[in-house]
Amino acid sequence: MWLFLVTEIMFFGGLFMAYLLYRVWYPEAWAEGSLELDVVLGGVNTVVLIGSSLTMALAVRAAQKGLPRATVNWLLATVSLGGVFLVIKGFEYAHKFHAHHVPGPNFVFEGPHAKQVEIFLSLYFAMTGLHALHMVIGFGLLSVIAWMAYRRRFSPEWYAPVEMAGLYWHFVDIVWIFLFPLLYLVDRAHQSS
Repeated sequence: MWLFLVTEIMFFGGLFMAYLLYRVWYPEAWAEGSLELDVVLGGVNTVVLIGSSLTMALAVRAAQKGLPRATVNWLLATVSLGGVFLVIKGFEYAHKFHAHHVPGPNFVFEGPHAKQVEIFLSLYFAMTGLHALHMVIGFGLLSVIAWMAYRRRFSPEWYAPVEMAGLYWHFVDIVWIFLFPLLYLVDRAHQSS
């Protein structure tokens, strides 16, 4: 699992590097683009994902203690919080579609840096979309693990699948912990100073 997570870090690393380079090249456009994002929804999503990391850790602990019902409940709570995250992200995406802030032929943005803001929003959709895809994969993984826990497949002696699923889920949460400030907050701080 650790080797897999390293490959995932390299995968996301390319997007983070592109973000960094374009941010250095077009700081004004990045500030404009960042202001188009809803910091309240992004903040709520951050709290939701931190909560899902807690419920995932509690699922692992329940599996370690040999508590199948608690393991299932905590896993389902984790999936539910992940679902809340995706619903909120769906509202954010819908707003971008409505405002024609989706990169492509119908992109509309008023301002002197429209083309560069389109790059920012392209990276926003690529990074958050890839993150959302990883969450959907996590739903499948956690659902299988919850089913296994329901069938009492885990014990205090063997709970490795729950722990491995937890590592994956925490990785997805950590990616968001980097995405939120980079996309939503950094340029806001510069705007207010």
